[in-house]
Amino acid sequence: MQQQPRDLELSAHDVRMMERALVQARIAGAVGEVPVGAVIVGADGIILAETGNNCVGRSDPTGHAEMVAIRAASKAMSNYRLPGVTVYVTLEPCAMCAALMVHARISRLVFGAIDIKGGGVVSKYQIGGDGLLNHSFTVTGGVLAEECSQLLRHFFQNRR
Repeated sequence: MQQQPRDLELSAHDVRMMERALVQARIAGAVGEVPVGAVIVGADGIILAETGNNCVGRSDPTGHAEMVAIRAASKAMSNYRLPGVTVYVTLEPCAMCAALMVHARISRLVFGAIDIKGGGVVSKYQIGGDGLLNHSFTVTGGVLAEECSQLLRHFFQNRR
């Protein structure tokens, strides 16, 4: 059974940022990476980082879009804690990336497609929202979900 995201608050800004994340996902897909993109926005609304997956290019299993973007945002803010920050990502984060969001003290996550096989936020696990860790963040899921899902479907269909 597919779980629904915890928070349904949505704005035009969320849609614009997800569109930017989709651009990053398409760029990643064009170079053979799984097409996932992420955008990090500060509390002031300024974009701190935007990137796509880069596991293959970096030969790095931690090269997930949200992880690379959080690293860049941390450098931009000169802080490993990112209070007030919103992460936009085209696919529900895995457990590794969700745990990073807890550690970085992310305030909000907005994602597109649900990952029923490996989702760390609403599908398989509820990291950041189950009350088991020392930090939680709000979640808005399903933003441009069909477009995000379709991009992933086409990528994997073309690889078969």
